[in-house]
Amino acid sequence: MSDVALAAVQRSHTMRVRVEAWRDGELLTDDVPVDGGSESRDASVNVPESVSLTVPRRDRGTDWDPIDPDHPLAAYGQQLHISYGVDVGNGFEWIDRGWFLVTESSADGDTVTVQAGGLLTLIDEAKFAAPYQPSGTFISTVRSLVEPALTVAFDSSLVDRSIPVGMQWDSDRLGALNEVLDTWPATARVTEDGLLLVEPVTDGGTPVIDITDGTGGTVVRWQGSTTRDAAANCVIAQGEDSSGNQIQGVAYDTQPASPFRFGGPFNPLPVPFTFSSPLLTTVAQCRAAAATRLRNLRRANSRKLVATVVPHPGLLTGDVAAVTGAGLRAEPCAIEGLNLPYSPGSMSLKLRVLSGG
Repeated sequence: MSDVALAAVQRSHTMRVRVEAWRDGELLTDDVPVDGGSESRDASVNVPESVSLTVPRRDRGTDWDPIDPDHPLAAYGQQLHISYGVDVGNGFEWIDRGWFLVTESSADGDTVTVQAGGLLTLIDEAKFAAPYQPSGTFISTVRSLVEPALTVAFDSSLVDRSIPVGMQWDSDRLGALNEVLDTWPATARVTEDGLLLVEPVTDGGTPVIDITDGTGGTVVRWQGSTTRDAAANCVIAQGEDSSGNQIQGVAYDTQPASPFRFGGPFNPLPVPFTFSSPLLTTVAQCRAAAATRLRNLRRANSRKLVATVVPHPGLLTGDVAAVTGAGLRAEPCAIEGLNLPYSPGSMSLKLRVLSGG
């Protein structure tokens, strides 16, 4: 976003939504009329992105009822490319929100309702037709799991390694992808260009937005939730070396501010979360995978906030915000979820406090 657009979205602004519909590389329309809708993202689920649109059944002489497989809003491989426009005074600056696969559309009266999901939907629904035995390396295996449905790009800092002989996955393609990522360790996200970017696991960064309670209608409040179910103060990652011996690596929660820290009041004894994968063939790999899984468990159980703000189309899950309010003073928080309206309204953010567990 330009500095002008960034300044505009910090306050009430005029917006538009532009929706293109594509199928098999062919542009079906560059102007789907949108009466309303929203975009939701939730980093805790397998397919983080979802979109809901309401479209007039007839507009400017065009019938938007998806009555045939080639209709722009039908659910037969149609993909929506969505941009959010911000009025910067001399026109609109368009912010790319990404690509979404139409999963359902239906007409009711004078309105067509369209549901779409992130492009990982293609991988989630594509189960193996027969048991799959990978070979080669982590990079080649990821490519074989998702291409040609998605094109994969890899961060250059990732270190590739060989896939052990004899591995097999039975049905869950997305589960297989996640197992590779967990044991690498790495993470993957669909970019606004529609690529699957595989990169190292990180947490934190420079804040891209300041959120202050009571400023410009912003409301910040705690999101209370606590449970001992599935909580752990250490993670055990198990694998098998080249001689067939079982190996493992252990990571303990030693963060002083973590409510689940090892040796603290949660439980002075080990409460382990254990997982295993034949992709782990050295103790070092087991330790790295255990540390990553522990970080993910801490994310799930860390302190949460919700904020209601002026819509900001430049925000994505994983971005960091500096939050002042609810007892925090410009404290860094990661955006774990969001709901961006596609018509005038307010935006909601789910935030995770980066310090303190």
